Amino acid sequence: MLEMIIISSLKVVAVIVVVLTGCAYSTLLERRFVARIQHRLGPIYAGPQGLLQPLADGLKLIFKEDILPDKVERLTFTLAPVISFIPAILTFAVVPFSSDITLFGYEIPGVISDLNIGILYVLAVTSVGVYGIVLAGWSSGSKYSLMGGLRASAQMISYEVGYGLSLVGVLIIANTFSLTELVAQQATVLDWYVFRQPLGFLLFLTCAIAETNRVPFDMPEAESELVAGYHTEYSSMKFAMFFIGEYAAMLAVSAIAATVFFGGWQGPILPPMVWFVMKVFCFMLFYIWLRGTLPRFRYDQLMAFGWKVIFPLALLNTMVTAALVML
Repeated sequence: MLEMIIISSLKVVAVIVVVLTGCAYSTLLERRFVARIQHRLGPIYAGPQGLLQPLADGLKLIFKEDILPDKVERLTFTLAPVISFIPAILTFAVVPFSSDITLFGYEIPGVISDLNIGILYVLAVTSVGVYGIVLAGWSSGSKYSLMGGLRASAQMISYEVGYGLSLVGVLIIANTFSLTELVAQQATVLDWYVFRQPLGFLLFLTCAIAETNRVPFDMPEAESELVAGYHTEYSSMKFAMFFIGEYAAMLAVSAIAATVFFGGWQGPILPPMVWFVMKVFCFMLFYIWLRGTLPRFRYDQLMAFGWKVIFPLALLNTMVTAALVML
């Protein structure tokens, strides 16, 4: 029992450190990549090739004054960034990032917790993150923040249905809710579920981008309309927690997409963990490329797309998959 507790604790610490480091350097990746798209250089002065820019940004935010506006509801205003940040980190508890690892003679599973309802856990946890955004918008005492929070809640309701239904096709074929079992079923490239569920993958990717409030679905922030949306009144480390939570959610979605549709850590020659990191990295590049390429949706277009396009296609994909499996 003691060994199990120690090993589990070490895995939790290792995953949290890796995720937070990934969040920090995702900001640098985004700034450099978008700069290249726009024919700029991006950060180059903080450390060699700008590699210490995330550290500089972190130190700046830590030492910034933490401003608390007069009209805020203090407790909710303080807790909202935490509520937004924690669910994104919790998602990684069930993501298998490698096959079993042998360390000092011990066989260590490549996942923190192999739940047999892993997909349901992911859907439940990721849906909680929007509460932090809604509470931040309500408690800030600002019309811009409130509008951003309302937009986030409406957007989540609209795309959460398609988000869940996009995975149902895979679950019908795989007959399991365990992410580890899903990876085991994708032993070769031809077994990847992206080839058996191409429409499901496209729907999942679209809904995941909307769920994480990224371009072209970044209506809760919409700088040109709402200043900064739900985090307009935030500063210092409270703002940083929203920032980290957004990138952690992006990493979590990328990890789930790689696990469910692209075989997770499966791959030839290279170590399993390297394959997993490479697949997540590709999804992050896609996220950033979208930001540098696409304009923002108009709000009515966003809602209509969710209910009139995504939802019917997700239902169609589910029914066709079920019919084919039965036949």
